[in-house]
Amino acid sequence: MNIRKHIPNTITMLNLFTGSIGVYFAFNHNYSVAFFAVLLAGLFDFLDGLSARVLKAYSPMGKELDSLADVISFGLLPGVIAFSFLEQGSYPEWVKYAGFIITVFSALRLAKFNIDENQSTSFIGLPTPPNAILWVGLGFSFSEYLIEKPWLIMIFIVIFSGLLVSKLPMFALKFKSLKWSENKMQYIFLIGCIALIILFGWGAFAPIIIWYIISSATLYPFLK
Repeated sequence: MNIRKHIPNTITMLNLFTGSIGVYFAFNHNYSVAFFAVLLAGLFDFLDGLSARVLKAYSPMGKELDSLADVISFGLLPGVIAFSFLEQGSYPEWVKYAGFIITVFSALRLAKFNIDENQSTSFIGLPTPPNAILWVGLGFSFSEYLIEKPWLIMIFIVIFSGLLVSKLPMFALKFKSLKWSENKMQYIFLIGCIALIILFGWGAFAPIIIWYIISSATLYPFLK
């Protein structure tokens, strides 16, 4: 039995397990645990791809399992965050279910990504992990403010669901080398991230994703 080929799938299942825990805590309005669950799931999502490349353990099953895990960790979980916000707001009971629009568009985004061969070095539309980080970041740092403004949550749901399936070109945080000339966009983005962390501390995660979207829309077309 070749244990090596099962390592990437095991890491993917850790992504799914962690995301499922985050969903539970998001339903219970514990945004801190949900926040760290998404960050940990994102780490596992990165490591499963890295391990597959290093170990040369690619498989069709691994690709499908990765998408299924991502639907939970980066699709259902942010949908539950939005649902939880609306559930505590002053709108009618049925409005809270609008939060799961994020889940629907996340699944659509993942399906499109799987059949698009043009997204190996960059992205078309907002990837699901940054979208999930945005929502858990909002829960972690701005939940009290947003719960009092359900109309703003609805606007965010529409905007970010649209970005998930948009045709907006977005850069990947992949370095071709350490040279500035070959990675201008990545370095500018990281400099902006450092500035936001200095300004907001742990509250910087949602602003960082907004900075990622803005820089992709305004700077990336000229620097790629």
